Amino acid sequence: MDHIVSRRVMAVAWCMLLACVAAPAASAPDEEQLGKAASYPIGTRANWFFDERVRVGSFSHLDGFLPHHTLKRAEKPLPLERVSSAPQLSYSFEGRTLSIDHFLARQRVTGLLIVKDGQILVERYQYDRKPTHRFVSHSMAKSIVSLAIGLALQEKKIASLDDRVAQYVPALAKSAYGETTIRNLLRMSSGVQFGEQYDGHDDLAKFNRLRSAEGSIQALRAFGQREVEQGIRFHYATSETVALAVLIRAATGSTLSEYLTERLWQPMGAEADATWIKNVDGLEVGGGSFNAVLRDYGRLGILLANDGMVGSTQILPKDYLLEATDWHRHPAAFRPGRATRYFGYGYQFWLYPGEQRRFALLGVYGQSIFVDPKLKLVMVITAVAKNASVGKETFAVERGALWRGLVDRFGRW
Repeated sequence: MDHIVSRRVMAVAWCMLLACVAAPAASAPDEEQLGKAASYPIGTRANWFFDERVRVGSFSHLDGFLPHHTLKRAEKPLPLERVSSAPQLSYSFEGRTLSIDHFLARQRVTGLLIVKDGQILVERYQYDRKPTHRFVSHSMAKSIVSLAIGLALQEKKIASLDDRVAQYVPALAKSAYGETTIRNLLRMSSGVQFGEQYDGHDDLAKFNRLRSAEGSIQALRAFGQREVEQGIRFHYATSETVALAVLIRAATGSTLSEYLTERLWQPMGAEADATWIKNVDGLEVGGGSFNAVLRDYGRLGILLANDGMVGSTQILPKDYLLEATDWHRHPAAFRPGRATRYFGYGYQFWLYPGEQRRFALLGVYGQSIFVDPKLKLVMVITAVAKNASVGKETFAVERGALWRGLVDRFGRW
Protein backbone atom coordinates (compact mmCIF):
# COMPACT_ATOMS: atom_id res chain seq x y z
CA MET A 1 0.00 0.00 0.00
CA ASP A 2 2.82 2.41 0.91
CA HIS A 3 4.43 1.99 -2.49
CA ILE A 4 1.09 2.76 -4.18
CA VAL A 5 0.65 5.94 -2.12
CA SER A 6 4.25 6.86 -2.85
CA ARG A 7 3.69 6.44 -6.58
CA ARG A 8 0.54 8.57 -6.39
CA VAL A 9 2.38 11.32 -4.52
CA MET A 10 5.16 11.24 -7.08
CA ALA A 11 2.63 11.41 -9.93
CA VAL A 12 0.89 14.42 -8.37
CA ALA A 13 4.24 16.11 -7.78
CA TRP A 14 5.26 15.47 -11.39
CA CYS A 15 1.98 16.93 -12.69
CA MET A 16 2.45 19.99 -10.50
CA LEU A 17 5.98 20.44 -11.85
CA LEU A 18 4.73 20.20 -15.44
CA ALA A 19 1.99 22.72 -14.68
CA CYS A 20 4.52 25.15 -13.27
CA VAL A 21 6.70 24.80 -16.36
CA ALA A 22 3.79 25.26 -18.77
CA ALA A 23 2.00 28.08 -16.95
CA PRO A 24 2.90 31.68 -17.75
CA ALA A 25 4.29 33.95 -15.05
CA ALA A 26 1.71 35.73 -12.88
CA SER A 27 3.44 39.09 -13.21
CA ALA A 28 3.71 41.26 -16.28
CA PRO A 29 7.11 41.64 -17.96
CA ASP A 30 9.63 44.11 -16.52
CA GLU A 31 7.27 45.49 -13.86
CA GLU A 32 10.02 46.95 -11.68
CA GLN A 33 11.86 48.39 -14.66
CA LEU A 34 8.61 50.13 -15.65
CA GLY A 35 8.02 51.69 -12.24
CA LYS A 36 5.87 49.33 -10.18
CA ALA A 37 7.60 50.17 -6.91
CA ALA A 38 6.73 53.84 -7.47
CA SER A 39 3.11 52.99 -8.44
CA TYR A 40 3.86 53.62 -12.11
CA PRO A 41 4.64 57.35 -11.97
CA ILE A 42 3.53 59.85 -14.59
CA GLY A 43 6.18 61.71 -16.53
CA THR A 44 6.59 65.27 -17.71
CA ARG A 45 6.64 67.09 -21.04
CA ALA A 46 10.37 66.42 -21.16
CA ASN A 47 10.54 62.68 -20.48
CA TRP A 48 7.15 61.01 -21.06
CA PHE A 49 7.93 59.64 -24.53
CA PHE A 50 11.42 58.22 -24.07
CA ASP A 51 11.80 57.34 -20.38
CA GLU A 52 10.44 53.85 -19.79
CA ARG A 53 10.38 54.40 -16.01
CA VAL A 54 7.31 56.63 -16.55
CA ARG A 55 5.94 54.93 -19.67
CA VAL A 56 3.05 53.05 -18.07
CA GLY A 57 1.81 56.07 -16.15
CA SER A 58 2.33 58.54 -18.98
CA PHE A 59 0.76 56.42 -21.70
CA SER A 60 -2.44 56.20 -19.61
CA HIS A 61 -2.51 59.78 -18.24
CA LEU A 62 -1.21 61.89 -21.11
CA ASP A 63 -4.12 64.32 -20.86
CA GLY A 64 -3.30 64.81 -17.17
CA PHE A 65 -0.26 66.94 -17.91
CA LEU A 66 -0.64 68.11 -21.52
CA PRO A 67 -3.32 70.50 -22.89
CA HIS A 68 -6.03 68.82 -24.91
CA HIS A 69 -9.39 68.92 -26.61
CA THR A 70 -12.17 66.59 -25.46
CA LEU A 71 -14.52 64.39 -27.48
CA LYS A 72 -17.58 63.87 -25.28
CA ARG A 73 -18.97 60.37 -24.88
CA ALA A 74 -22.31 59.21 -26.21
CA GLU A 75 -25.41 59.68 -24.10
CA LYS A 76 -26.30 56.05 -24.79
CA PRO A 77 -23.13 53.97 -25.21
CA LEU A 78 -23.20 51.07 -27.63
CA PRO A 79 -23.56 47.87 -25.57
CA LEU A 80 -20.39 45.80 -25.56
CA GLU A 81 -21.16 42.55 -23.79
CA ARG A 82 -19.04 39.50 -23.06
CA VAL A 83 -19.71 36.12 -24.60
CA SER A 84 -21.28 33.69 -22.15
CA SER A 85 -18.56 31.12 -22.76
CA ALA A 86 -15.18 32.29 -24.03
CA PRO A 87 -13.50 29.99 -26.59
CA GLN A 88 -10.01 28.64 -26.11
CA LEU A 89 -7.63 30.87 -28.06
CA SER A 90 -4.07 30.02 -29.01
CA TYR A 91 -1.34 30.88 -31.48
CA SER A 92 1.90 29.40 -32.76
CA PHE A 93 5.18 31.14 -32.09
CA GLU A 94 8.78 29.90 -32.15
CA GLY A 95 7.63 26.31 -32.56
CA ARG A 96 5.28 26.37 -29.58
CA THR A 97 1.52 26.63 -29.14
CA LEU A 98 0.87 29.51 -26.75
CA SER A 99 -2.14 31.01 -25.01
CA ILE A 100 -3.36 34.54 -24.29
CA ASP A 101 -1.79 34.20 -20.83
CA HIS A 102 1.56 33.40 -22.42
CA PHE A 103 1.33 36.46 -24.67
CA LEU A 104 0.63 38.73 -21.71
CA ALA A 105 3.45 37.17 -19.70
CA ARG A 106 5.91 37.66 -22.56
CA GLN A 107 5.06 41.13 -23.90
CA ARG A 108 4.60 44.54 -22.29
CA VAL A 109 0.88 44.83 -22.88
CA THR A 110 -1.17 47.25 -20.78
CA GLY A 111 -4.52 46.32 -22.35
CA LEU A 112 -5.77 43.55 -24.63
CA LEU A 113 -9.28 43.39 -26.07
CA ILE A 114 -10.54 40.79 -28.54
CA VAL A 115 -14.02 41.22 -30.01
CA LYS A 116 -15.94 38.88 -32.32
CA ASP A 117 -19.34 39.77 -33.78
CA GLY A 118 -19.60 42.72 -31.41
CA GLN A 119 -19.01 40.64 -28.28
CA ILE A 120 -15.97 40.62 -26.01
CA LEU A 121 -13.99 37.38 -26.02
CA VAL A 122 -11.02 38.70 -24.03
CA GLU A 123 -10.49 41.85 -21.95
CA ARG A 124 -7.29 41.96 -19.93
CA TYR A 125 -5.19 44.65 -18.26
CA GLN A 126 -1.69 44.65 -16.77
CA TYR A 127 0.55 47.01 -14.77
CA ASP A 128 -2.41 48.01 -12.54
CA ARG A 129 -4.25 49.58 -15.48
CA LYS A 130 -8.06 49.56 -15.43
CA PRO A 131 -10.98 49.92 -17.88
CA THR A 132 -11.26 53.59 -16.92
CA HIS A 133 -7.74 54.49 -18.03
CA ARG A 134 -7.43 56.42 -21.28
CA PHE A 135 -4.58 54.89 -23.29
CA VAL A 136 -2.57 56.90 -25.80
CA SER A 137 -3.00 55.97 -29.45
CA HIS A 138 0.30 57.20 -30.83
CA SER A 139 0.03 56.86 -34.62
CA MET A 140 -3.27 55.00 -34.56
CA ALA A 141 -4.56 58.58 -34.51
CA LYS A 142 -3.48 58.95 -38.14
CA SER A 143 -6.27 56.60 -39.19
CA ILE A 144 -8.76 58.71 -37.23
CA VAL A 145 -7.59 61.81 -39.13
CA SER A 146 -8.24 59.86 -42.33
CA LEU A 147 -11.82 59.22 -41.21
CA ALA A 148 -12.26 62.96 -40.77
CA ILE A 149 -11.07 63.48 -44.34
CA GLY A 150 -13.60 60.93 -45.57
CA LEU A 151 -16.42 62.67 -43.71
CA ALA A 152 -15.41 66.10 -45.02
CA LEU A 153 -15.33 64.69 -48.54
CA GLN A 154 -18.80 63.23 -48.09
CA GLU A 155 -20.12 66.57 -46.83
CA LYS A 156 -18.46 68.34 -49.79
CA LYS A 157 -16.35 70.47 -47.48
CA ILE A 158 -13.54 68.95 -49.55
CA ALA A 159 -14.36 68.84 -53.25
CA SER A 160 -11.85 66.19 -54.33
CA LEU A 161 -8.98 64.17 -52.93
CA ASP A 162 -7.00 65.35 -55.94
CA ASP A 163 -7.19 68.98 -54.80
CA ARG A 164 -3.99 70.52 -53.51
CA VAL A 165 -3.92 71.34 -49.79
CA ALA A 166 -3.14 75.00 -50.53
CA GLN A 167 -6.57 75.37 -52.16
CA TYR A 168 -7.97 75.13 -48.62
CA VAL A 169 -4.97 76.42 -46.65
CA PRO A 170 -3.62 79.51 -48.47
CA ALA A 171 -0.90 79.88 -45.83
CA LEU A 172 0.71 76.76 -47.31
CA ALA A 173 0.74 78.10 -50.88
CA LYS A 174 4.03 77.55 -52.71
CA SER A 175 5.21 75.11 -50.05
CA ALA A 176 5.91 71.45 -50.76
CA TYR A 177 3.13 70.16 -48.52
CA GLY A 178 0.72 72.86 -49.71
CA GLU A 179 1.26 71.86 -53.33
CA THR A 180 0.73 68.16 -52.55
CA THR A 181 -2.68 66.64 -53.23
CA ILE A 182 -4.84 65.36 -50.40
CA ARG A 183 -4.73 61.86 -51.86
CA ASN A 184 -0.95 61.82 -51.91
CA LEU A 185 -0.78 62.99 -48.30
CA LEU A 186 -3.24 60.24 -47.32
CA ARG A 187 -0.88 57.72 -48.92
CA MET A 188 2.21 59.31 -47.35
CA SER A 189 3.60 60.03 -50.77
CA SER A 190 4.40 63.74 -50.88
CA GLY A 191 7.97 62.93 -51.88
CA VAL A 192 9.21 65.44 -49.26
CA GLN A 193 12.42 64.50 -47.46
CA PHE A 194 11.58 63.63 -43.85
CA GLY A 195 13.31 61.20 -41.48
CA GLU A 196 11.48 59.51 -38.60
CA GLN A 197 13.61 57.32 -36.32
CA TYR A 198 12.22 58.29 -32.86
CA ASP A 199 15.65 59.03 -31.41
CA GLY A 200 15.02 62.64 -30.41
CA HIS A 201 17.36 63.93 -33.13
CA ASP A 202 15.46 63.15 -36.31
CA ASP A 203 13.30 65.33 -38.55
CA LEU A 204 10.27 64.47 -36.46
CA ALA A 205 11.94 65.95 -33.37
CA LYS A 206 12.89 69.06 -35.34
CA PHE A 207 9.36 69.32 -36.72
CA ASN A 208 7.81 69.03 -33.25
CA ARG A 209 10.11 71.68 -31.81
CA LEU A 210 9.24 74.07 -34.62
CA ARG A 211 5.57 73.32 -34.27
CA SER A 212 5.62 74.01 -30.54
CA ALA A 213 7.52 77.27 -31.00
CA GLU A 214 6.02 78.70 -34.20
CA GLY A 215 2.89 76.71 -35.01
CA SER A 216 1.89 74.01 -37.46
CA ILE A 217 2.05 76.13 -40.63
CA GLN A 218 5.62 77.23 -40.06
CA ALA A 219 6.71 73.72 -39.17
CA LEU A 220 5.21 72.36 -42.40
CA ARG A 221 6.77 75.13 -44.49
CA ALA A 222 10.20 74.31 -43.03
CA PHE A 223 10.31 71.00 -44.94
CA GLY A 224 10.31 71.79 -48.63
CA GLN A 225 12.78 69.52 -50.34
CA ARG A 226 11.20 66.81 -52.51
CA GLU A 227 13.32 63.73 -53.02
CA VAL A 228 10.97 62.30 -55.63
CA GLU A 229 7.86 63.39 -57.46
CA GLN A 230 4.71 63.23 -55.35
CA GLY A 231 2.46 60.20 -55.65
CA ILE A 232 5.02 57.61 -56.70
CA ARG A 233 6.59 56.40 -53.41
CA PHE A 234 5.36 55.54 -49.94
CA HIS A 235 7.49 57.19 -47.26
CA TYR A 236 6.16 57.31 -43.70
CA ALA A 237 6.15 60.83 -42.26
CA THR A 238 4.00 62.17 -39.42
CA SER A 239 4.24 65.65 -40.94
CA GLU A 240 1.93 64.52 -43.75
CA THR A 241 -0.84 63.71 -41.27
CA VAL A 242 -0.32 67.09 -39.62
CA ALA A 243 -0.92 68.72 -43.01
CA LEU A 244 -4.20 66.79 -43.19
CA ALA A 245 -5.17 67.99 -39.71
CA VAL A 246 -4.49 71.58 -40.77
CA LEU A 247 -6.62 70.96 -43.84
CA ILE A 248 -9.57 69.69 -41.76
CA ARG A 249 -9.49 72.82 -39.60
CA ALA A 250 -9.45 75.05 -42.69
CA ALA A 251 -12.09 73.13 -44.65
CA THR A 252 -14.57 72.61 -41.80
CA GLY A 253 -13.94 75.57 -39.51
CA SER A 254 -13.74 73.11 -36.60
CA THR A 255 -11.02 71.35 -34.69
CA LEU A 256 -10.69 67.66 -35.38
CA SER A 257 -12.15 66.95 -31.96
CA GLU A 258 -15.20 69.14 -32.52
CA TYR A 259 -15.74 67.75 -35.99
CA LEU A 260 -15.46 64.11 -34.97
CA THR A 261 -17.38 64.26 -31.70
CA GLU A 262 -20.75 64.61 -33.44
CA ARG A 263 -19.85 62.55 -36.51
CA LEU A 264 -17.83 59.67 -35.09
CA TRP A 265 -17.35 59.44 -31.33
CA GLN A 266 -20.94 59.89 -30.21
CA PRO A 267 -22.65 58.05 -33.10
CA MET A 268 -20.19 55.19 -32.56
CA GLY A 269 -21.54 54.84 -29.03
CA ALA A 270 -18.42 55.67 -27.01
CA GLU A 271 -18.79 54.97 -23.29
CA ALA A 272 -16.16 57.50 -22.17
CA ASP A 273 -14.78 60.87 -23.20
CA ALA A 274 -11.71 60.77 -25.41
CA THR A 275 -9.05 63.46 -25.52
CA TRP A 276 -6.63 64.72 -28.13
CA ILE A 277 -3.48 66.58 -27.12
CA LYS A 278 -3.25 69.98 -28.79
CA ASN A 279 -0.40 72.16 -30.01
CA VAL A 280 0.17 75.77 -28.97
CA ASP A 281 -1.83 76.92 -32.01
CA GLY A 282 -4.86 74.94 -30.80
CA LEU A 283 -4.60 72.24 -33.46
CA GLU A 284 -4.60 68.63 -32.36
CA VAL A 285 -1.28 66.83 -32.60
CA GLY A 286 -2.97 64.89 -35.42
CA GLY A 287 -0.29 62.31 -36.05
CA GLY A 288 -0.69 60.90 -32.52
CA SER A 289 -1.67 61.64 -28.92
CA PHE A 290 -5.33 60.63 -29.10
CA ASN A 291 -6.46 59.02 -25.83
CA ALA A 292 -9.36 56.64 -25.19
CA VAL A 293 -10.41 53.73 -22.99
CA LEU A 294 -9.72 50.27 -24.33
CA ARG A 295 -13.37 49.42 -24.96
CA ASP A 296 -13.88 52.54 -27.06
CA TYR A 297 -10.93 51.59 -29.22
CA GLY A 298 -12.80 48.30 -29.51
CA ARG A 299 -15.96 50.11 -30.58
CA LEU A 300 -13.96 51.96 -33.21
CA GLY A 301 -12.66 48.63 -34.47
CA ILE A 302 -16.20 47.22 -34.58
CA LEU A 303 -17.35 50.24 -36.57
CA LEU A 304 -14.56 49.70 -39.08
CA ALA A 305 -15.28 45.96 -39.25
CA ASN A 306 -18.90 46.85 -40.09
CA ASP A 307 -17.77 49.14 -42.93
CA GLY A 308 -18.81 52.27 -41.04
CA MET A 309 -22.24 51.14 -39.83
CA VAL A 310 -23.77 51.14 -36.36
CA GLY A 311 -26.83 48.94 -36.49
CA SER A 312 -28.67 50.06 -39.61
CA THR A 313 -27.10 53.54 -39.65
CA GLN A 314 -24.16 54.36 -41.91
CA ILE A 315 -22.07 56.88 -39.96
CA LEU A 316 -18.87 56.69 -42.02
CA PRO A 317 -18.77 56.94 -45.83
CA LYS A 318 -18.54 53.33 -46.97
CA ASP A 319 -16.94 53.97 -50.36
CA TYR A 320 -14.17 56.05 -48.79
CA LEU A 321 -13.58 53.48 -46.04
CA LEU A 322 -13.34 50.63 -48.51
CA GLU A 323 -10.88 52.57 -50.64
CA ALA A 324 -8.86 53.51 -47.56
CA THR A 325 -8.46 49.91 -46.40
CA ASP A 326 -8.26 47.75 -49.55
CA TRP A 327 -4.87 47.42 -51.21
CA HIS A 328 -6.48 46.39 -54.50
CA ARG A 329 -7.71 49.98 -54.90
CA HIS A 330 -4.26 51.56 -54.80
CA PRO A 331 -1.39 51.81 -57.28
CA ALA A 332 1.35 49.18 -57.16
CA ALA A 333 3.72 51.37 -55.13
CA PHE A 334 1.35 51.22 -52.14
CA ARG A 335 0.53 47.54 -52.17
CA PRO A 336 1.78 44.91 -49.70
CA GLY A 337 5.36 43.96 -50.40
CA ARG A 338 5.96 47.26 -52.21
CA ALA A 339 5.09 50.00 -49.73
CA THR A 340 6.94 47.93 -47.13
CA ARG A 341 8.34 44.43 -47.15
CA TYR A 342 5.06 43.21 -45.67
CA PHE A 343 2.29 45.78 -45.28
CA GLY A 344 0.69 47.91 -47.92
CA TYR A 345 -0.53 51.42 -47.15
CA GLY A 346 -3.92 52.93 -47.95
CA TYR A 347 -5.34 56.19 -46.67
CA GLN A 348 -3.46 56.24 -43.33
CA PHE A 349 -4.22 52.54 -42.73
CA TRP A 350 -1.80 49.59 -42.87
CA LEU A 351 -3.01 46.92 -45.30
CA TYR A 352 -2.38 43.19 -44.97
CA PRO A 353 -1.33 41.08 -47.96
CA GLY A 354 -3.73 38.46 -49.25
CA GLU A 355 -7.00 38.57 -51.13
CA GLN A 356 -9.10 38.95 -48.00
CA ARG A 357 -9.33 42.57 -46.82
CA ARG A 358 -7.65 42.99 -43.45
CA PHE A 359 -6.06 46.13 -42.08
CA ALA A 360 -4.54 47.71 -38.99
CA LEU A 361 -4.14 50.97 -37.11
CA LEU A 362 -0.61 51.03 -35.67
CA GLY A 363 1.30 53.25 -33.27
CA VAL A 364 4.77 53.22 -31.77
CA TYR A 365 5.55 51.17 -28.65
CA GLY A 366 2.96 48.59 -29.72
CA GLN A 367 -0.40 50.39 -29.93
CA SER A 368 -2.61 48.57 -32.42
CA ILE A 369 -6.09 47.79 -33.68
CA PHE A 370 -6.44 44.86 -36.10
CA VAL A 371 -9.61 44.42 -38.14
CA ASP A 372 -10.99 41.57 -40.23
CA PRO A 373 -14.32 42.80 -41.67
CA LYS A 374 -15.40 39.42 -43.05
CA LEU A 375 -14.96 37.68 -39.70
CA LYS A 376 -16.17 40.74 -37.73
CA LEU A 377 -13.03 40.20 -35.67
CA VAL A 378 -11.15 42.99 -33.86
CA MET A 379 -8.05 42.91 -31.67
CA VAL A 380 -6.93 45.98 -29.71
CA ILE A 381 -3.58 46.18 -27.95
CA THR A 382 -2.20 49.03 -25.86
CA ALA A 383 1.39 48.60 -24.80
CA VAL A 384 4.63 49.98 -23.40
CA ALA A 385 7.12 48.06 -25.54
CA LYS A 386 10.87 48.46 -25.15
CA ASN A 387 11.32 50.19 -28.50
CA ALA A 388 9.27 52.77 -30.34
CA SER A 389 9.74 50.64 -33.46
CA VAL A 390 8.54 47.26 -32.22
CA GLY A 391 10.13 45.46 -35.16
CA LYS A 392 13.41 45.80 -33.25
CA GLU A 393 12.19 43.24 -30.69
CA THR A 394 9.90 40.20 -30.61
CA PHE A 395 6.79 42.28 -29.95
CA ALA A 396 5.80 42.87 -33.58
CA VAL A 397 6.33 39.29 -34.72
CA GLU A 398 4.56 37.72 -31.74
CA ARG A 399 1.68 40.18 -31.98
CA GLY A 400 1.33 39.22 -35.64
CA ALA A 401 1.38 35.53 -34.70
CA LEU A 402 -1.42 36.10 -32.19
CA TRP A 403 -3.54 37.91 -34.78
CA ARG A 404 -2.96 35.16 -37.34
CA GLY A 405 -3.92 32.58 -34.72
CA LEU A 406 -7.19 34.41 -34.04
CA VAL A 407 -8.01 34.65 -37.74
CA ASP A 408 -7.31 30.93 -38.19
CA ARG A 409 -9.47 30.12 -35.16
CA PHE A 410 -12.55 31.71 -36.71
CA GLY A 411 -11.78 31.54 -40.42
CA ARG A 412 -8.80 31.06 -42.70
CA TRP A 413 -5.78 33.27 -43.24
